[in-house]
Amino acid sequence: MSVKNKKILVTGVAGFLGSHLSEKLADLGHKVIGIDNMLGGYDDNVPKNIEFHKLDCCDFEKVKLIMKDVEVVYHCAATAHEGLSVFSPFEITKNNYLASVSIFSAAVNEKVKRIIFCSSMARYGDQISPFTETMKPKPVDPYAISKVAAEEVLKNLCDLNNIEWVIAIPHNIIGPRQKYDDPFRNVVSIMINRMLQGKAPIIYGDGEQTRCFSYIDDCLSCLLPMLDQKNLNKEIVNIGPDEEFVTINKIAEICSNITGVNLNPIYKKDRPKEVKHATCSADKARSLLNYKTKVSLNDGIKKTFEYIKKRGVKTFDYNIKIEIDNELTPSTWKNKEI
Repeated sequence: MSVKNKKILVTGVAGFLGSHLSEKLADLGHKVIGIDNMLGGYDDNVPKNIEFHKLDCCDFEKVKLIMKDVEVVYHCAATAHEGLSVFSPFEITKNNYLASVSIFSAAVNEKVKRIIFCSSMARYGDQISPFTETMKPKPVDPYAISKVAAEEVLKNLCDLNNIEWVIAIPHNIIGPRQKYDDPFRNVVSIMINRMLQGKAPIIYGDGEQTRCFSYIDDCLSCLLPMLDQKNLNKEIVNIGPDEEFVTINKIAEICSNITGVNLNPIYKKDRPKEVKHATCSADKARSLLNYKTKVSLNDGIKKTFEYIKKRGVKTFDYNIKIEIDNELTPSTWKNKEI
C-alpha cells in the first residue's frame, strides 16, 4: 500500500463492512470521508476518526459536494437484502442501483483516481459452484440484478473517463458490528439474536443450502490493498474463504453449540429465488492479493456471538416495507414471526 496518505470516500460507514473499513483506513493515516443514510447500520458503528455525513447516496448534488478532492472511493453502502428484494424490489434496487450510479457519477465528475465497488456473490446466480470470476453473471433476483447493473455502469463510466475500477465480491461476512436485529438478512446474527432470547433458529427449506462465511478481518485484508495496488485495475475478485463450505443446518448447529441454546430448528418453506449452492473460488484472491483465511468459521461465529451478547439482544426491526404481499411472501416477514 502506498505511503502517501489519500483522501478517501467510504459509503455505508454506519454499516458492518463500511465501519470497519473506514476505521482501518483512518488508522493508516488516510483522510476518510464517510456517508450513510442510517437505514442499515448503528450510530455507534460510525468511527470517531473519520469525517461523517448523514447522507443518502441517491442525493447526487450533496454527494458531489463532498466528493471534492477525493482520490479513491470505496462504495460499500447497499440494502443487501437479496431474499427480500423479490418482495420489495423498488426499495432494494433504488438503494443499490440508483445509489451506485449517483456515487459513480459524482466520482467521475470529480476525476477520482480509482473506485472500488463491493458487489455481491448474488451476481453469479444459480450456476455450478464454486463460482469463479470468469463466469458470466446470471442474476436471479432483483437484488442481484441491481448489483450487476451497477457493475456495468461502473465499468462504462470509468473506461470512458480513464478512471481505475476494481470490483470486490465478498463472501457472506460475519463479525462484530453486523446488524443483528434485521429480520431479512444476516443468517448467523439472526440465529444468535434469537437463541440468546431462548428462541429456536428459523431455517428456510431443508437447510441443505451451502454457503461460505468470511470473518470481517479476512475480508479487510483484501479490500485494503485494493486502494492502490496497480495490478488490480479492471479486476473482479472474489474475496473470502473457499475451504469451509457449510450448510445452513450446520450453521444452526454451530450457533447452538456456541450459545448453549440447543433447540430444534423451525423449518419454513423455501424462499422464492433462493440459490441452493452459492460458494466461490478464492484462487484469484490468493494469486493477486496473497489472500489467506486466518479466522475459522467456528471462531468467526464465536466472535459474532460475543459481540451480540455484550451489546445486548434486540427485538427485530421490520424497517423495510414489503411491497408485494402475496402467497409467496414468507410468513416470517409478513406476520413478523422472527
